[in-house]
Amino acid sequence: MGRWRAAASLLFNHFNKTSFPSYEFLPHPLPCKGPKPLFLSPSLSPALRFLLTRPLSALSSQVSVYASDFDHGSPDFSHQNHGFVSHEDEEEIGKIPIKAYFLCTSIDLKSMQADNLSNVVPPSSRSSNYIALRYCDFPPDITALGMKDRASGCRYMVVFQYGSAVLFNIEDHEVESYLEIVRRHASGLLPEMRRDDYCVKEQPLLPKDMQGGPDYIVLKTLDTDSIRIIGSVLGQSIALDYFVSQVDGMVEEFASINRAMEKTGTFTMDRTKLIKLVGKANSNLADVILKVGLFERSEIAWREAKYAQIYEYLREEYEVTQRFGNLDFKLKFVEHNIHFLQEVIQNRRSDLLEWCIIFLLTIENVIAIYEIVREQPEFLCDLVS
Repeated sequence: MGRWRAAASLLFNHFNKTSFPSYEFLPHPLPCKGPKPLFLSPSLSPALRFLLTRPLSALSSQVSVYASDFDHGSPDFSHQNHGFVSHEDEEEIGKIPIKAYFLCTSIDLKSMQADNLSNVVPPSSRSSNYIALRYCDFPPDITALGMKDRASGCRYMVVFQYGSAVLFNIEDHEVESYLEIVRRHASGLLPEMRRDDYCVKEQPLLPKDMQGGPDYIVLKTLDTDSIRIIGSVLGQSIALDYFVSQVDGMVEEFASINRAMEKTGTFTMDRTKLIKLVGKANSNLADVILKVGLFERSEIAWREAKYAQIYEYLREEYEVTQRFGNLDFKLKFVEHNIHFLQEVIQNRRSDLLEWCIIFLLTIENVIAIYEIVREQPEFLCDLVS
């Protein structure tokens, strides 16, 4: 019992030394009709939240104040965590999963915004190629406690006009219902959508605004502008994956044509198919630069340094510039092959026209000789004799 009394004494001394505001000095004292609910800041750690919300009792609590209990493993302490959260569990609580999808080639943002007007997050920039949607389970009276303003307490979906959708804080079993909202306003749905996973960890006590890690980023606070920045980079990255796969298909097709030409010395592609490949290559490059906006500077990142730091880190993490350089190199290879095959097809047409001209000239000469022979038969006799 001695150790429990020592623990109670320590707690009593701690609260005696802590200064609390006196009720009588309040500017407008109100009569207390019951116990007031304690408002806790969302940024408090789970351990401190437990200490402040746990009711004090006259009964002693079995909390060891001796270091030997930790060293030798007290049976009472080892079987009870008394509401404290381990470091691993605390990291798991602050972890926000992110899922990026590329599911179509175009999304009608205007109609989507009209159908989900109550969930649209007001824009903070002039960019019109995306909208952000917020879904919260909190009732309206909880908003006064500041819970709805915390981005980590809600689910978010950032939808881009070029076909990407980035989901924040949404579990795997809920993904399909959110993607169905996007499909209602999508065109050019892909037979197989692409997916990428990422993670954000929120640590309010982080000494700096952000910190990178393997497959995750640590932020001091996750707000809506951070969600927009992260969503823009992840949306561009997953879209770039799709366009790279399209160009890879064209490269493989030209590689097979070159292998066939190496064996046979000719190729069988017609002019129409070649023109389609030219249009496909040009449209892919235009979509990456214009629709995806791969080289457009984010207005949010331009406005505030901490968002610029997140933006640059994620672009470096996903190697956006390097991957576009590889895409551009492959497109130049495709362009070189297209020019070569166009010259070959043009030479074929020139050869065909030359043979047609030779054939027509031959027919013309034959007709001229026939007319001469018919009008002057003695000329033919002279030739025979």
